[in-house]
Amino acid sequence: MRVAAIFAAFAFLGATAAADAKSDVVSLTKDTFSKFVQEKKLSLIEFFAPGCGHWYFAALAPAYEVAATELKDKIPIAKVDCTVETEICEQLAVPGYPTLKVFRDGKPSDYNGARKADSIVSYMKKQALPAVSVLTADKVEEFASSDRVVVIGFFPSLEGADFAAFNNVANQHRDDFLFGATEDDAAATANAISAPGIVLFKKFDEGKNVFSGKFEAEAIVDFVKENSVPLMDEIGPETYGDYVERGLPIAYLFYSNDEERTTYGAEVEPVAAEFKGKVSFVYIDANKFGGHGNNLNLKSEWPAFAVQEAKKNLKYPYDQSKKITKDTDSTFVKSVVDGTLEPSLKSAPVPESNDGPVAVVVGSTFEQIVLDTTKDVFIELYDPWCGHCKKLAPIWDELGEKFKGSNVIIAKMDATENDLPASSPYRIEGFPTLKLYKANSNEIVDYDGDRTLISLIDFVKKNGVKRNFNQCPYVLYLGSKDSANNTSAHSQGSVNMKTEVLLNL
Repeated sequence: MRVAAIFAAFAFLGATAAADAKSDVVSLTKDTFSKFVQEKKLSLIEFFAPGCGHWYFAALAPAYEVAATELKDKIPIAKVDCTVETEICEQLAVPGYPTLKVFRDGKPSDYNGARKADSIVSYMKKQALPAVSVLTADKVEEFASSDRVVVIGFFPSLEGADFAAFNNVANQHRDDFLFGATEDDAAATANAISAPGIVLFKKFDEGKNVFSGKFEAEAIVDFVKENSVPLMDEIGPETYGDYVERGLPIAYLFYSNDEERTTYGAEVEPVAAEFKGKVSFVYIDANKFGGHGNNLNLKSEWPAFAVQEAKKNLKYPYDQSKKITKDTDSTFVKSVVDGTLEPSLKSAPVPESNDGPVAVVVGSTFEQIVLDTTKDVFIELYDPWCGHCKKLAPIWDELGEKFKGSNVIIAKMDATENDLPASSPYRIEGFPTLKLYKANSNEIVDYDGDRTLISLIDFVKKNGVKRNFNQCPYVLYLGSKDSANNTSAHSQGSVNMKTEVLLNL
């Protein structure tokens, strides 16, 4: 997938020169930037670097052009080449490429929408409107169909506690949805609503939902979140984050062709309706994103079904030897929701021998070895294909030799073949990840220093609990040249022990 993204990026670059001549995206320079953002009440600006191979660049560039054309003469869309206009990008502390920022009256804020053309258009339209648009009866229908999801409140008066709760929700979620309100009796009558009332209009599933809870902010938010997502929709890199932020378990139906999508979708969709508001159900194209199946401990055999609690990194793969049916699927999802199903833990086989200087940890032995409170455990979580991990490997082995026989365990785990336990308070963000689990408390200390032997030893010395180095086969003396000869205090009580003096640390 990375290779495809890179080729797509270069293909786009080849077409850039021709596209610029008719582009509706304004190219800004240091001579035009300040005037542009000050004169335009609202604008969206992309900060990019030509040649960026990130898949976002390949996907965003054409989508950005489409959005600019659709918003032409309404909301200006612009771009800044950060390889040329370095001063602008440095002043704004642009963190990476491409970055999108919304400018309102010259002041920037982060763009928090998806990077698709329709999402960019929808997001910027919301930015151009007040948090709540006040509507007359003749404008309600038009407003209700102006975006994929629109929330309209019908009130006897735009004052009082009910409207205040609605207005509060609108201000919190103005980036996500369009909110409108009317006090026109004719509007309520036309929509068969008794004021106060709320209707969520949407361009999918049943078309609209009517609020039936108490007029309290939390209840209104729950109503909007539950009904603003399709019963089942396609998931991909650009929407995955939205599903994670909902905070619900995600149920995936992997398919490899249209027939599988239709046949097994018919079995799963009734289950999605049964657990609406409790689990998010999605379709996922295995031809494009089959690798995610491996993340969920599925074999690359389709169709397949699995549930994930992303924020907790819990995985529940459905038995692939069984057929996916409405009844079995419902029972499976219920066991996840009820908490009666144990999450799947990917684990390599336990090593037959594990008495080397570096303890080999697998998923099933993580808690036994790493959470041993009688010892400090310094563990490397690695990817065997990672260049940085390969470079660290001999240093890590040497570190293990230094602490062999002590109350400090130097350990490693292949994080591509083994899962962290469900109790883990963190997720792996990159490789190698180095963490010290302190004895007694299992307090975790992250290591982010130089990956040199001396720095790693010094880290353990400063942060470990079991720091009695006299019990090690090495007496580690960290000091200056002047004090290097005075090792008696450090070696007292040691018998037949080799002394290693590390100078000028």
